[in-house]
Amino acid sequence: MAAVLSDPNHSKQRTELTKPISLIYIMDDIFHVHRTLDELILFTDAIKKWDINAIKHLPSYLKLFYKVIYDITDDISNMVLEEHGWDPSDSLYKSVYGGKLCDAFLVEAKWKESGKLPGAGEYLKNGVISSGVHVVFVHIFFLLGQGIIEESINLIDSGVSGLITCPATILRLWDDLGCAAIRLGTRIHELNHCSKWDKMLTNVKFT
Repeated sequence: MAAVLSDPNHSKQRTELTKPISLIYIMDDIFHVHRTLDELILFTDAIKKWDINAIKHLPSYLKLFYKVIYDITDDISNMVLEEHGWDPSDSLYKSVYGGKLCDAFLVEAKWKESGKLPGAGEYLKNGVISSGVHVVFVHIFFLLGQGIIEESINLIDSGVSGLITCPATILRLWDDLGCAAIRLGTRIHELNHCSKWDKMLTNVKFT
């Protein structure tokens, strides 16, 4: 965190950035541990509607989590509007919670539920999104308030910029390779000979 926003003048931004990062970790745990598939589908649909009234059919713990997401996004949007004159709520919703992150987590939950082992390409394409890197970058962009112009906003909203997808890919692979090495009790360079790398990587992630 300090390396991302190391300027002492960015203390407030660092504090605010911890909130969406924490939400990513909590959401990851909910989708992969504390849930049923039906609950996750309802939650994802509610997130896509982005309406606080959409939570009435959710279990209590997801109602609480939804409200936290909603309130934090609103607070950060108001802060950016006040300090930089731009309301980022639409971009935060579309690029962060507008189904993209939840959909990626839901795909992984369905893989786990069905026992499906996706190929490396399919896994990585989804994993780039579920890494949550785009969530962090979008928030940093608006919290710093530099270069907020229509062209930049459109690029952020598209979610396909290499500025986001490239580091997200690196982080996804780095994280999974690290987990694989730890869980298999070996060093990363010793995994290179594995002929079924994509299946092993998926097994490592979901077991």
